Amino acid sequence: MEESRKSFHDELKNLEKEMLKMGSIVGESISKSIEALMKKDVKLADQVIRDDDIIDDYELDIEENCTRLIALQQPVAIDLRKIIVISKLVTDLERIGDNASNIAHRVKDIGDQPLIKEMQDLPGMKDIVVQQLRESLEAFVNMDIEKAKEVAARDKKVNQLDKQINSELLNVMENDCATIEQGTSLMFISRFLERIGDHSTNICERTVYMKTGEWTELE
Repeated sequence: MEESRKSFHDELKNLEKEMLKMGSIVGESISKSIEALMKKDVKLADQVIRDDDIIDDYELDIEENCTRLIALQQPVAIDLRKIIVISKLVTDLERIGDNASNIAHRVKDIGDQPLIKEMQDLPGMKDIVVQQLRESLEAFVNMDIEKAKEVAARDKKVNQLDKQINSELLNVMENDCATIEQGTSLMFISRFLERIGDHSTNICERTVYMKTGEWTELE
């Protein structure tokens, strides 16, 4: 029985490791998508789109392993809750990957056109959400509620930047109708980054639930 229990916890640890690998690939996709925009690198955008298939495969594999562990080991209490939370958490990671891919598609739409305005706020926004993602996963693995709350609180800055970027782009578009197509793509890119921040906040909320057993909405 003791050996079986050790094997179960080893598999649970492996689930966490695979989740972190998935998170690392997702984080790289976010960074590459914005790099592709700033460098007008369509090939890099294509790579981000291709990598989304790898992220999808990670989600399926982890979900299957979660289901198998529940079926074979019949865990109870906190172990069961942890497996269920991991299966939900990888859905957030997959959706973040989708948003990175969506950014890459918008980058391809823009192509080699000169940007209609300096967009340094987008790389800054990207830096915040990539850090949010990394630290939200760290908070989950360490079951650090205070860290999770602190990471979630940064989402306010992401929301502020999204509103600021949209306002600035609307102003440019109102003054020059020739900028509307690219301006719309850039607004979508900002919104995709904002959604990534929301998903990292979801991960933080799952950490609090994992530790307390109670669902709490974080801001």
